[in-house]
Parts: sequence; structure tokens; C-alpha cells
Amino acid sequence: MQVLAEQETSVLDRVLRVVRTVAAEEIMPRFLRVGHARKEDGSLFTEADLASQEALVRGLREIRPLPVVGEEMTEAQQGERWLAGDAGLWCVDPIDGTSNFVNGVPFFAVSVALMRGGRSVLGAVFDPVADEMFYAERGRGAFLNGERLPLRPGRSRMRGAIAGIDFKRLPSRLSAALASQAPYASQRNFGAGTLDWCYAASGRFDVYLHGGQKLWDYAAGAVILEEAGGRSCTLSHDDFWAEDLWHRSVIASCNPVLFTQWRDWIRAHL
Repeated sequence: MQVLAEQETSVLDRVLRVVRTVAAEEIMPRFLRVGHARKEDGSLFTEADLASQEALVRGLREIRPLPVVGEEMTEAQQGERWLAGDAGLWCVDPIDGTSNFVNGVPFFAVSVALMRGGRSVLGAVFDPVADEMFYAERGRGAFLNGERLPLRPGRSRMRGAIAGIDFKRLPSRLSAALASQAPYASQRNFGAGTLDWCYAASGRFDVYLHGGQKLWDYAAGAVILEEAGGRSCTLSHDDFWAEDLWHRSVIASCNPVLFTQWRDWIRAHL
């Protein structure tokens, strides 16, 4: 096992401390004790989302005074801060899996990424219920609580694979093919995309598929998967980072051989 001090810069160490502090002080005390409302797009948000986002913004800007793009901001604020952050910006999802959080399902996460030139260079995703911190810095590897990812090599053939799949935004023809002739053994959808990326990076999911994510859903997870040795693309682009910023599909696997099989099967059924 390789410990934190061997792999991480002081910036990453400070990010991890901020994330843990926000989870302990703003999120977990409100778990099962907070009311909720719905945004215009129908998604849930809570007082915990807003409080944790504000705390993340304060803490991260103390580390580096860069623009922050957060899920709970307005679209105008998100776009404005993205355009202002070409030299660097923070991207945060204060509680990914708010529906789980509201309903007492213990599967949600805090996600933070540092981005430069449109790509993530650092990512951290924390599951406060399981006390699991996934993190990576470009060029330095990916880790879970100090242990290098992936935790297991994963399968190299689709037949026995475990798939993480969110069907909500998939093309209908692809959804029908997955329902009737799935190439994998079994599938999961736990409702927190940031953690899905990390489960793929760790080898818990052999393959991963999502029809369309926002920036904060993939910013941290994508660099964690890449630094774990995994590969990703979208339904239409081999370069994952070339897809539409605000609605980016995901095809991914930590095993490069399995990734090719998965990508080719999916694109043959679009």
C-alpha cells in the first residue's frame, strides 16, 4: 500500500481535508433530517446541498482563488464561471445522489475537481457513509484511502462482466438492445454518477455507461478513472473530453481490452 504523503501534493492534501470537513460538518448532520424542494428541471435539492456548496467554495478558494462551478448555481453563473476559468477552475458537486440522500439511501458523494484548459488535473470523490475517499492527480495515479486503484484487475471478457448503467438518457434503440440482449452478466444503477466512475476505476464495475452527464458529474471521476489506467469515450467521440461540455455521455472501463469490446458493442447498437 502506498500512503498519501508519497503520492500527493500539498494542494491535493488540502482538497481532501476540505472535502472531509464539509461532509462532516454540513452534510452528515443533515442526513435523514433535512427537507427538500425541486429545481426547475425536476431534480431535488436540499439545504444540505446549498450549505455544503457554500462551504466548498470558501475552502477551495482558500487553496487557490479560482472560479468555482457548482451544481447548485444557476446556468448563467455556471457558464460565466466556466468562461472565466480557462487558466484554472474548481468544479464541485456538493451532494451527488441527492435523491438517495433525501430518501435515506446511503449512497451519495461529495465531488471536487480542479480543471485547466477544459480537462481535469485533480479529482476527489468522497462517500461519507462508507468513509471512502477516491482521488487522483494527473500523472500521479489514483487511490482509494491510500490504496492504489484499481483494487482488482477486472474481467477481460464481456460475458461475465458487471455493468454500471444509467438508462435514463440512453438512445431508445440502445436501451432496447441492452434490455433484450445484454452482453454482460449483470447490471447496477445506484443513483450517484460520481461514485459510478469510481466504482469503474476501482474494478467494482467492469464497464460503465451513462447517456448524458453534466460537468460536475464527470469532472472528478474521469481523471480518477484515467489515472487508474482506465479508458473512456462518449457515444460519438473517441476523445471523451471533446464531447459537449454540459451533456456528455460516458462509455468506460478500467480494463482497456474490455473497454474496446464494450465500446464496439454499444456503437453497433446505436
